[in-house]
Amino acid sequence: MNAPILTARNVHVAFGGVRAADDVALDIFPGEFLAIIGPNGSGKTTFLNLCTGYVRPTGGSISLSGREITGLTPRAITQLGIARSFQHPQLFTEQSLLENVLLAVAARRHFWSPLRPLDRQAYVEEALSVIELIGLRHQTHSPVVNLPEGMRKLADIALALALKPQLLLLDEPTSGVSSDEKFSLMDTLISALRRQCVTAAFVEHDIELVRKYADRVAVWDQGRVFAVGDPDQVLSDARVMQAVVGVD
Repeated sequence: MNAPILTARNVHVAFGGVRAADDVALDIFPGEFLAIIGPNGSGKTTFLNLCTGYVRPTGGSISLSGREITGLTPRAITQLGIARSFQHPQLFTEQSLLENVLLAVAARRHFWSPLRPLDRQAYVEEALSVIELIGLRHQTHSPVVNLPEGMRKLADIALALALKPQLLLLDEPTSGVSSDEKFSLMDTLISALRRQCVTAAFVEHDIELVRKYADRVAVWDQGRVFAVGDPDQVLSDARVMQAVVGVD
């Protein structure tokens, strides 16, 4: 197996008396789609926040492609190659989808000035290619506020992909999306990741989606990773089913 793209070792952080990360150790390997599962409050989103600089660990280390990123700011980590999408899409809802993606393109290119227009041909072409990648070309000029939840999720992912990350971290990409739309959203997402050669990890509660789409599964409980492996193997473990869905 190739060297990990992301390595976390002995990572700790606590909020008050709650250990949100308790000696966490995990590798994410190039090209994989890793599912992160566990009960509410087990530390899944905290791990994404630690990897992206929104939370600083009190112990341990996190590295990206061999370079330590522990304690760096979110902007610095993004520039090094980690992007993320959020459980609640972070979008400028009154602006069009194209304008939102153009802002992400401009941020990646360090081009940011109220006196210089973003709609340069090269930037527009790049933004349109990302929008096409996630299957929303027909919504290019639609205000984001008018998009249904599934499309907003994809729009948020488009902004992350416009940053050209090595690693994309997704916090519940299907939350709030109707059951009819979940699988088509995941199909579109997987296709976009494969075409862009982006490694990804996603927090998810829907075990059916995890079984269908994940290459590996990491199970969290009480701030610790207590199982990692192939979906069929991990999800057939009675301890996992008890911890995640409360089934004996």
